[in-house]
Order: sequence, then C-alpha cells, then structure tokens
Amino acid sequence: SIQTDLGFSSSGLAWVVNAYLIAFGGLLLLAGRIGDMVGHKRVFLGGLVVFTLASLLCGLSQNQTMLVVARFVQGAGGAATSAVVLGMIVTMFPEPREQAKAIGVYGFVASAGGSVGLLLGGVLTQAIDWHWIFFINVPIGLVTGFAAVRLLDDMRMPGAGKGADLPGAALIVTALMLGVYTIVSPAAEKGWGSATTLLLAAGSLVLLALFVVREALAREPLMPLRVFRSRDTAGANAIQALVVAGMFGTFFLGSLYLQRVQHYDPLKIGFAFLPVTVVMGTLSLRYSERLIVRFGAKRLLAPGMVLVAAGLLLFARVPVHSHYAIDVLPVLLLLGAGVGSTFPALMTLAMADVEPQDAGLASGLVNTSAQVGGALGLAVLATSAATHTSSLKKAGKPVADALTSGYHVAFLIGAALVGLAVLISLALHAPKRTPSAAEDELAEAVEASGGLAPGPVSASARPTQEHAPGSPQATAEDLIEAS
Repeated sequence: SIQTDLGFSSSGLAWVVNAYLIAFGGLLLLAGRIGDMVGHKRVFLGGLVVFTLASLLCGLSQNQTMLVVARFVQGAGGAATSAVVLGMIVTMFPEPREQAKAIGVYGFVASAGGSVGLLLGGVLTQAIDWHWIFFINVPIGLVTGFAAVRLLDDMRMPGAGKGADLPGAALIVTALMLGVYTIVSPAAEKGWGSATTLLLAAGSLVLLALFVVREALAREPLMPLRVFRSRDTAGANAIQALVVAGMFGTFFLGSLYLQRVQHYDPLKIGFAFLPVTVVMGTLSLRYSERLIVRFGAKRLLAPGMVLVAAGLLLFARVPVHSHYAIDVLPVLLLLGAGVGSTFPALMTLAMADVEPQDAGLASGLVNTSAQVGGALGLAVLATSAATHTSSLKKAGKPVADALTSGYHVAFLIGAALVGLAVLISLALHAPKRTPSAAEDELAEAVEASGGLAPGPVSASARPTQEHAPGSPQATAEDLIEAS
C-alpha cells in the first residue's frame, strides 16, 4: 500500500524498514548506558516522546523522503525506550521470584503486542489506509507516557559513570549502524561475497575493534568491559543472537510460504501465526516464573531451544500442497512452546550477574544482540532461500515447488543456528574455575603486602572497579588474570 501510494521502487521500499532498523540497532547500547547515567525513567520517557512524535510524522508523510526520515527518527526513539526496559525490571524487582514473574509478564506483553500489531496493521490497512498503522501509535504513546510518569521510579545508578565517553559513543554508534546497514542492504541485495558487502563489513569490524580498545583505555568508559567477565551474560547474548537469527528469518519466510505458495491474504497469515503467541504468552505469563525458580534459568534453555529446532526441522518438510492443521499448526505450537520457555530464562540469565550500575547497559546489549541477530538471520536465510529457488527455476521446476524447496533450505539453516545455541547453553553448565593452591598463595602474598583486605579470594568475588595490575587497589584475581 505504501509503495503504491508514494511511488516507491522495490529497492527504495526496503528503506521504510531499513531506516528504522539502522537507527534502532545502532543506538541501543548508547541509550542503555545513558539510562544508567541519567536515570532509566528519563530515557524511557524521552524515547517515548520521540517515538510518538515520529509516528505522527510517519502517518502524515506525503512523499518518500519524509517517510524514510521519520522512520529513522522513530527508530531512535524506539531504541531509547527499548534499551532500558530490562534494566528497569531488574532494579524494580530485585527479589528472584518477583523478577522471574516480571520478566515472564514482559515476555507475554512483547509476544502479544507483536501479534496484535500484525493483526491490527492488516485490519487498519484494509479498512482505512496505511497511514493509520502509524497514527495508532499516538494514543498508545500518550497512555504509556501517562502511566510511566505515575508508576515508574527514576533511579540513577551511583556507579554508572560521571560523564559520557563521546569518542566511544561515536565509534559504537557508527559501527553498529554501518553493520546493520551492511546486513539489510548490500548483503541482502548483492550477496555476502560482493566487494561492497565485504568492504563495509570490514569497516564495521574495524570500528568495533577501535571501540573495544577505547573502552579498555578510557577513564569513564561508555561500556565497561567488566560486563563481559560473566560467562552467563556473554553466553546469554550469544544464544539470543543465534535463536533470534533462526526465528526471525523463519517467521518472515514462513509468512511468504503461506502467501506465495498457499495464497493466504495478510490478515489470514496473521491469524495463522496466532497460536505461536497464545502458547508463548501462556508459558511466559503462567509458568515461566515457577520453572525458573524451581529449575534455574540455565536448565530451561536447552530443552526450550530443542523444541524450537524441532519445529524448524518439521517446517523444513512442509509440502507444496499442505494442510494447515496437519503441516503448519504443529510447527507453530512447537515454536511457541520453545520460545515461551526459552526467552524468559534467557532474559533472566543475561541480567543475573550484572551490577546495578550496569543494568541499562546490559539491557541495551541484550536488545542489540537480538536486533543484529534478527537482521543477520533474515539476510542469510532470505538470501539462501532466494538463491536455491532461482537455481531450481532455471532447471525448469514449477514456481511453487521451487519456492517451497528454497524455504526448506532456509528453515534447515535456522534449525542449525538454534542447534549451535543449544551447544552454547550446554557449555554454560560447565563448572566455573576455582582458585588453585598456587593462586591462594599469591592472594596471601598480596594481602601480606597490604594490597588487599584480609580474607580468601573466590572466583565469584569480582571487583566492582577495574584497576591496573600492580596498583594498590588491584585484587589478586586481577594479578592472576594479568599473568
């Protein structure tokens, strides 16, 4: 509808989505860290204002440039709002059982909101016009802002830093925006082996490396590298990226399968995917808290992701002439059950070892890994499906058969990505390293020299501040790691 109304070309139309994704993915880390420094509530409300006003401009757009620019601004507001949500949850609900319940509710609202958006977007576009898929955000934004002002506490974390690392901020925003742009544009259009894609990907990696070096040397880093010392936090983000990569591309291509092979209209597709949300929401809202408290977040990851991988493998055998109840519905039920049990546990694990002053940063990091994973997964799966379909068409295969076979390849790749995430989750169960007798002797020697307060050093006793090895405040563990 947007393409017809505003005269977009096929390649230009992609920027209605890409403009949002680039701003959203590029600003998540920065927004999360600013939330730690100035207060999560302030950043949440500021982002909500920007998102709501930009939605109004999107709805009022009368030409291509206005819509694309408004979508970029909307992505920036969305990043600020989304980046601090998990940080607010873990600081508002520090008790484990309440926190697990809050994260379950968050998972339910997120999944339900996504499905309602699909259905309502189709209804509004067919009943009125596409402008109203943006206008509807204005009353939602106003109601949300009013509730946030009344209900949210504004907590500024005392140890989050006294100033913004502007060079670091410029490096990470540029690196992430360039990386997301590379995935959603040249990689998807020209392929991963094209000179443009390789050059831009290399530039993004170089900027990312410079950012890490900058943060290691900065006195007030934007992203203290201590957040990656936790194996659970680092592993949870890697798992998040892989699972979202497999799932996001699968939902996109699954929708295309229902539309282009089974000839569903957009509204029917929305209803077809509704069972995913129902199962996911039920598990997140009613059972995730009990499961996490009883078994622990780590133990829920592998079984949940096995269900997701099984659903994708089942999707990879769906026939050209399928029956929804027999061939598609079981897949969606498996995906809903797997995601509903995996994501609350994943959110809990990602935030478990995070210091309060880094809650916003960790929240932004989780969202960034999901965003980059989704964009990367969509590019890889869609490109693989299109390449395989094209080769089959050239060989004389019927269009429906070629399309279905291409989707099968993509679903298998998605299952492989989730399988890799399962292996990472199993690695997180390995016992953590404990100090050896030699390390204990080193700790005692440092204590005797006055560098430490008396007491044994444990592997879990991470310092809250980073110090150079050899400084009076350095811990024994710093010296051990440096050696």
